[in-house]
Amino acid sequence: MPLDMSLPALRARYLRGALTPTQLVAELHAQIEAEEAAWPRNVWIHRLPLEALTRYARALEGRDPARLPLYGIPFAIKDNIDLAGVPTTAACPAFAYTPEHSATVVQRLIDAGAIPVGKTNLDQFATGLVGVRSPYGACRNAINPEFISGGSSSGSAVSVALGLASFSLGTDTAGSGRVPAAFNNLIGLKPSLGRIPTTGVVPACRTLDAVSVFALTAADAARVLAAAQGSDARDAYSRPMPPHGRNFGAAAAFRFGVPRAQDLVFYANAFGAAHYAQAIAHLQALGGVPVEIDLTAFRSVATLLYEGPWVAERYAAIRAFIEAQPEALHPVTRAITEAGVCLSAVDTFAALYRLKALEHETRTAWGDIDCLVVPTAPTIHTIVAVEADPIALNSQLGHYTNFVNLLDLSAVAVPVGFAADGPARGLPHGVTLIGRSGQDLPLLTLAARLHARTVATVGATPHAPHLTAGAPSEAAFPSGQVRVAVCGAHLNGLPLNGQLTQRGATLVRTVRSAPVYRFYALPGGPPFRPGMVRVEQGGGAVELEVWELPAREFGSFVAGIPAPLGIGTVLLEDGSSVQGFVCESHAVAGARDITELGGWRAYLATLV
Repeated sequence: MPLDMSLPALRARYLRGALTPTQLVAELHAQIEAEEAAWPRNVWIHRLPLEALTRYARALEGRDPARLPLYGIPFAIKDNIDLAGVPTTAACPAFAYTPEHSATVVQRLIDAGAIPVGKTNLDQFATGLVGVRSPYGACRNAINPEFISGGSSSGSAVSVALGLASFSLGTDTAGSGRVPAAFNNLIGLKPSLGRIPTTGVVPACRTLDAVSVFALTAADAARVLAAAQGSDARDAYSRPMPPHGRNFGAAAAFRFGVPRAQDLVFYANAFGAAHYAQAIAHLQALGGVPVEIDLTAFRSVATLLYEGPWVAERYAAIRAFIEAQPEALHPVTRAITEAGVCLSAVDTFAALYRLKALEHETRTAWGDIDCLVVPTAPTIHTIVAVEADPIALNSQLGHYTNFVNLLDLSAVAVPVGFAADGPARGLPHGVTLIGRSGQDLPLLTLAARLHARTVATVGATPHAPHLTAGAPSEAAFPSGQVRVAVCGAHLNGLPLNGQLTQRGATLVRTVRSAPVYRFYALPGGPPFRPGMVRVEQGGGAVELEVWELPAREFGSFVAGIPAPLGIGTVLLEDGSSVQGFVCESHAVAGARDITELGGWRAYLATLV
């Protein structure tokens, strides 16, 4: 049985001394060798020899595993991303070069303790969603080798699905970090543009490229993102991310967009349609409210990617090479890329104006929803079928992906089920959660909750780490939100609640305070107000609501609170604390003690 390669499983073994990085790489190297011998899937372009793996492993030993977030975690790298001392080919041998330095993202992961395993196969120059356009061979699906793996990050996805790496790096310009995730039963994160620098990445469309992450669980993907993110002075397109705001992925209620029936396309893939419907039902069970969305403008954006000037951007990325050695390119890659030569500056500006107009149209949808949910890919094909019809079948796979990068959106692909019979029996289906820029953490949080309800295993392995992984850690992803506990007239539905909702506040949960407060109905009003006073002895618990609002709104909210009330630290029943309403002790003289009632609503009920 392959190792459980999830981050928590390996980390637990390291922390208790049951495993060392040197032992891991030796076992993993043997497993990769056995996998290659049993059924070559054309996963790798360059595998690090055991000696190189051992050097990385030994560099970690003697260091504290608890201090490195990715200590001893093996990862694979798409071969358009630099690893120092190892050739970068972009799946074109004549293009190959050997970098002195690793890509910024790779170096950050190594600095966090991760161990690179090798460079993976891809559709040449990251052009394609199929995984067959490579002189290193078509990369075969991890579950059924007769089918495509998806691309262009084909080997990156298959390496993780087979248990040969804990996570991997891909790139995503048109869906290359999402389609292979769907076809290999993985989480696929396409982060917000610029969140992970692309320094040391061979560009496809530099203005749209994102380094993507394939992982077994959403929590694993979040841990990798935390180590990889951050702007880089050498990458003009990298940028710090603003706070993500409300984490709708953890909320008891959220709104998600679903395409109209006429916008859904599956190319006769009945199981894909059924699994998409099941995913919508799961999201509703998690508290989601579906909102029908017109995808027309989104689909119009998608057509611009290969019918507009972004094809010329692909040509510009490798212009010197393609003009010098056009015969070195894969025939399909060459045909697509050379089409960019015919586009003029006038065409470019016309397309930019069109994109801006379409982007404006899509904003209407985002006013009503927290995220959009679409099938990741409408169907899947065999390698033989794609090689016979490479352009049309590839285009089918981008139906729900091609608009994301052009609209500066973030996305997470999530497995949701397997085909029960037919030629594609046992192959997975997935959906993609799409959010606005900066919404990576909320999307990963919701992905974790959905993933736990849908499939029993990850990749092509028998393991199920997603069932116990829990929510992604929020530690590295500031929300820009402040939580405040209210106990009186600001409760939901009461007279002053509008002071919260008008500032964009949302209800997080209903809780009880620790039993260390006396609770009073203060004189005066309307509005009538309670006072919570902490006491050393004889206290009781008080019913509270915890609300969350943007930090920029918190100051004006606090400024409107009249004495003797104020904001202080309130202890909760579970031992945690939150900012909340407290009362100056002198103000309770002449007030009615209502502690035994347990809350303000119970007190109001006595007045009826």
